[in-house]
Amino acid sequence: MASTALMSALFRDRIEAGQKLAKALAAYRGRHPLVLAIPRGAVAMGAELARALDGELDVVLVRKLRSPYSPELAVGAVDESGWTYVAAHALMSGGTPEHLAREKRLQMETLAKRRALYTPARAAVDAAGRVAIVVDDGIATGASMIAALHAVRAKKPARLVCAVPVAPEESLEQIRPYADEVVCLATPPDFQAVGQFYREFPQVEDEEVVALLAEAAKARRKAGTQAA
Repeated sequence: MASTALMSALFRDRIEAGQKLAKALAAYRGRHPLVLAIPRGAVAMGAELARALDGELDVVLVRKLRSPYSPELAVGAVDESGWTYVAAHALMSGGTPEHLAREKRLQMETLAKRRALYTPARAAVDAAGRVAIVVDDGIATGASMIAALHAVRAKKPARLVCAVPVAPEESLEQIRPYADEVVCLATPPDFQAVGQFYREFPQVEDEEVVALLAEAAKARRKAGTQAA
C-alpha cells in the first residue's frame, strides 16, 4: 500500500514544481521579471522559474520567528530591515514579547550571516519598477512570505507577485493584502506540512544556494556585456 506521503504528493520535486509554476506565470515571459526566492528551499525552484520566464534570479532574505514550544511552528517572521510580522496565534504559541525580542535578535544575526555568504560582493538586485515574483516551495503559516512581500514592496516594484506550489487557503487569505497577485497551484484540505506534497523534498544546503546565485550573477554579467 502506498504511504500517506506518497498518496498526498502533488510534485516529484522542487524542480517540477517550478516548471508547473512557470506555466501558470507564462504571462510574465518577455517582461524580464525579477524572481526572488526565499532561501534555502525555494532557490532551485526560483532558478527554474527565472530560466523559464527569461527572468533574473535573486534571493529575498527573511527568517521565521519560532515558537518556544516547537521550532517548526512560526509565530512571526523578520526581514533584513528588522521589520517584524507577528502572527495572530503568536501569544498562545509561546510568542511573548520577551521571547519575540530574543528570537528576533537571533534571526537578525542569521540574516546578516546569510547575506554575507550568499551575495558577498554585491547588493541585492533592485526590484524598483520591475515585475517581482516572490517564490517559496510552499506556505504553512504564511509568516515568512508576508515578511518577504513586505520587504520587496518597500523597493517599489511595478507589480508584486507571490508564487507558491502549495498552501492552505487560510494562509493565502492572510497573504493576499501584501501582494498584487497570488499564484498557488494547489490548496489541499489535508495540509499538514509543505513536505508532504513532494515525493522528494531534501534539505537544501548553503553550498547549493551559493552555486545557484553565482550562476545567476554570471548570466547577469554576460547579459550586461551583450547589451553594452
